[in-house]
Formats: sequence, C-alpha cells, structure tokens
Amino acid sequence: MKKIIYLLVIAAAATGFKPAYAQKKAYEMTVDGVKVIVQPSGNDIVEIQTVIKGGVQNYPANKAGIEAMAMNALNECGTLKHDKNSFKNQLDKISAAVYGMATKNYSVIKVNCIKSDLPVAWPLYVEAITVPKFDVNEFERIKQDQINNLKSQDSDPDYAIDQYADKVAFTGRDYAKNPNGTPETVKALTAEETKKYYQSILTRSRMLIVVVADLERSDIEAKVKGLLSSIKQGSPFEFKKSFFRAYKNTFSAENRELATNYVEGVTSGPAPGTPDFDAFNVAMRIFANKHFLDVRTNNGLSYAPQAWFSVGSTSVAKFSVSTTQPDKYIAVFDKLVDKIKKDGFNDADVADMKVTYLTGFYYKNETNTAQAGSIVANEVLHNNWKRSLTLADDVKRLTTTQVSDAFRKYIGNIIWVYQGDTKKVNPLLYTNGTLNKADNPVSN
Repeated sequence: MKKIIYLLVIAAAATGFKPAYAQKKAYEMTVDGVKVIVQPSGNDIVEIQTVIKGGVQNYPANKAGIEAMAMNALNECGTLKHDKNSFKNQLDKISAAVYGMATKNYSVIKVNCIKSDLPVAWPLYVEAITVPKFDVNEFERIKQDQINNLKSQDSDPDYAIDQYADKVAFTGRDYAKNPNGTPETVKALTAEETKKYYQSILTRSRMLIVVVADLERSDIEAKVKGLLSSIKQGSPFEFKKSFFRAYKNTFSAENRELATNYVEGVTSGPAPGTPDFDAFNVAMRIFANKHFLDVRTNNGLSYAPQAWFSVGSTSVAKFSVSTTQPDKYIAVFDKLVDKIKKDGFNDADVADMKVTYLTGFYYKNETNTAQAGSIVANEVLHNNWKRSLTLADDVKRLTTTQVSDAFRKYIGNIIWVYQGDTKKVNPLLYTNGTLNKADNPVSN
C-alpha cells in the first residue's frame, strides 16, 4: 500500500496533479490587524499555528535563548488559570498538543487536536498564549534542562561544527546567535525577565496565524478575535533580510580530540522571494548528490558528506564532511565545483531533481502540521504564502540554464571552519594560497 501511495505522489509531481490538501481553496483574511491564513484540510484534524516574527532579530547576543525559554515556558510552567499538571492533564485527556518553539526567524505556538475536541483545547491554547504563569520553580527546572541539552549538543561533533560555522561566518550579524542560547546566557535568565521579554514581543504587529482545518470562516474569525482581545497592537515591525557574501576564502580552526575531523563551509545563497531562489534550491540538491558521490563513493573520504541550502532571513549554502583526510577532501571539493561551474548541470540531472524535489515536497506535506509549517515559512520568509501552493508550477518552469547559472552566481568564496586535529590540515589549501598563517593563525 505504501508503495502505491508513493507512486501516486511521484505521478502528482510529474504531471501537475495536486494532492487532496490543495484541492480546497486556501484563503486569507485580516482579523483585528493580524493576517490569518486558512487552508481547509479535508480531514478531522485541527492544526493552528500562531507565529511571532523576528527570531534572533528580537534580542541581543547576551540574551540568546530567552525566546526559546519563553516558548518552552508556555507549556511547561502552567497558566494563571491552571498549574502545569492540570494544564497538561486536560490536554492528555483529549490527546491534544499545545507547545511553542523558537527558530532563527520566528517562534511558533501550536495547537493540534481532533476537531470535536477543539472546544476543550482552544481555551487552553488561548491561556498558554495570553496568560502564561512563568512559575519560578518550573522555570528553574526547564532552564536546567535547557542547559543540560546545550552541553549535550556541544558534545555532538555534527552539531558543534555547524554552530562554530555560524559563529565564524556571521560574526557581527544576528544569525551568529543560537536561538537556543548557550549554557552561559541561559543560566543568567530569570523567570521574571523572560516573562517581560515575552510580553514585549507578543504584539499583533509581529503576529501571523495559520489554520489548517475544516472550520467555518465565522468560527475562525470569532476565535481569533477572542485570542487577540487582550494582545496589544505594538509598534510596527519589519522582518529584515540580509544577503551574505564571503569576500575572500577564509579558514578558522579549533583543536578538538575527536575520532575524526570535521569541516564545514559557508557561502552565499539567494534570499527568499528573489528570482534565483528556486533555481538555486534545485542546484544545491543536485550538487549534494554529486558531492556525496565524489567524496564518499569515488574517493572514500567520508561516510556522510553533506551539502545543503540553509534558508532563512540570511540564506546560505553549506557543505560539511567528517574525514580523516581533510586536505584530500578540499581537493576533491574544489575539482567538483570547478567542473560544474565550467560545464553546468545536464538536462537529465535537472529533470530528475525537479521530480525528486516535488515528490519530497508533497510527501512531507501530507500532514496538517507540515502544511501549516510550509505556509508559515513561505509567508514569513518569502512574503508569499501562496508559494506553498504554486511551487510545483514554479519548479517545472525552471530551465537547465537557470539552474546552472544560479550555482555559478552564488558559489564563490567560502568561509571554512574546522574542528579536530589541527596538525592534519593545511589552511592554505582552503584559501587558495591567499591566506598567510600569520594573518589568521590556527587556534589551539
């Protein structure tokens, strides 16, 4: 049965047939100054996501983690009407979920339940958003959990190299911040400070609400009006996007005792909503396959080389590898990039990836939660929620020339970072011989 469904999804991507979730027309409305986007679901599940825009733009570096802690507290610290256990018990009785999460670009507070249980779940959802308690004892508990999680993550080399890459590449930019914070920044947070911060960003001017459910328009409007009744308008808010460019190849390193060595590179990528975005997205997916083939299959340099397009208010291309032979890796990488820049991608590569990309898109968007997430990302990042519905047509129109040119345009100088045995890597190979060791020494 799963195979049949998968083949149907492939057919949908290839022929333009749209899955059931997209057959009922989505619409938008404005309720008391807040945009509300509604996608009828065709099922009995309700997914509602309230978005607070800004992410890492909302706080200074020394407060990194404060928004993530606030989102966690909405579910874990109770409300002014229910303590934590009472709040969770009521949700558990109907198998509903209410929770918040923070990303680099925005935070989301979600409710998911069966349609018939919405009368029970909705008031709890409104409580979590509008009257969270920020109980001191519960806050200290989740703060310690967050600190423990951050320390555990830092011991994961794949996570650590990516955080290091962001720190180096985005120095002086908002994107250098980890939305989950650091053990030091999180430890310094208090329940009262976090509560005040949450109240400062909970404004209609920062909000977006997405509903994926079969609910009457009048019912949605009434519920949203009730939710917004105690939320202030706030100052006008602009979600800022910035373009990242590396003006020269650089190399930074940290000596770590690891079983192998980790390398990651960061370079430019088109901003969401710009003409090159879809073409570059396809280009990076093709490159990821070729990168994997060359690095692992053909040269045996790594078990899991990766390349991907990291999309956000600052969008970049990234490349990472764990290897015992970092200098051989960069030689293989440079040769592959030079070949693609010279020859471009072929028609078969592009045609195959367009189908693969769209198949994956449809497959991932089968659930109400995923559909809501897609609409949120497209509205916040692209300023166009309808892109989640028109993506298939947009991608199909791409030509091989557009995909190849997008790769050539954005893959240029690279910020390289390294963690592992610094005696096994030659920084000059990563900077094309332009970097003097005295100007940028390897740190130990």
